[in-house]
Amino acid sequence: MAKQSFTTGQVLTAAQMTDLQATAMGGGAPNTKTANYVLVAADAGTTVAMNAAGATTITVDTGLFSAGDTVFIQNIGAGLCTITAGTATVDTAGGLILPQYDAGILYFTSTGVAIFYDYIQVGAVSPLTTKGDLYTFSTSDTRLGVGANDTVLTADSAEATGLKWAAPAAPAAVGCSLYMTASQSLANATQTTINWTNEIYDTNSLHDNVTNNDRITIPSGYGGKWLFTGLASFNSNATGYRFVRVFVNDTGSEKFEYINSSVGSGNYGSVWFSFQLSLSAADYVNFDVFQNSGGSLNLNGAPYGTNVQAYYLGA
Repeated sequence: MAKQSFTTGQVLTAAQMTDLQATAMGGGAPNTKTANYVLVAADAGTTVAMNAAGATTITVDTGLFSAGDTVFIQNIGAGLCTITAGTATVDTAGGLILPQYDAGILYFTSTGVAIFYDYIQVGAVSPLTTKGDLYTFSTSDTRLGVGANDTVLTADSAEATGLKWAAPAAPAAVGCSLYMTASQSLANATQTTINWTNEIYDTNSLHDNVTNNDRITIPSGYGGKWLFTGLASFNSNATGYRFVRVFVNDTGSEKFEYINSSVGSGNYGSVWFSFQLSLSAADYVNFDVFQNSGGSLNLNGAPYGTNVQAYYLGA
């Protein structure tokens, strides 16, 4: 029964009393809708029931209801029903989207402001159906089905829920691998800087074959921990010893020294090295070698393999 107006001394009929009792007890036949609906003044004190298979809206405008008026709203259809503020203001602590069999009361605090008391609140009925499902949200609480094995949950604004399952991105390698193409002649008892003349790879311009090819320079954005490995291969000689010294930003700051003192006949006197450094962007690393065989001695290039590798480990 819609909201009634009575006059002083009016005698109510039995039918009117029955309707008033049904309204007061929340009963009475609902005003059933099957498509989008805009509330009208006659809906005050009644029940509006939405029964539609697809999504629908019930719109609330201002100037139709008085403070204290109520409208009971049900959704008995399979489609979601959304309580929509038209020209009125509608506040709620629950949800304005009613799934099937949800309901609530629209209570007006003034002609243009209402509070919607959602009985169940969106999400009280779980949309999850399958092992591994996630509870997410698009325009309403939504099921995100479990992804394929070994996929990862990924943010994607193009998806309805803002999420999707996707194959993990391969980590991007950062570093370089360098070697000497030709042998480098080393004077006796003289410390000499290795010139790296060729690159197997160089992901971020750590090395320049033309200018300052004696160094590996840390690129912008990759300050942090670095791993260096390599080999200095000296030509065969039975006299003296060989070593590799590692410097940061030229010879003023020696970090490591690797020595091979067993260079007997037939031994090429190779010096293997491996170390980690904490470096800042624009720092560079040099490698110096030394031999005291009594005369000039070659540091072998290809195919014997004097080489170095640099790998970024992370900040």
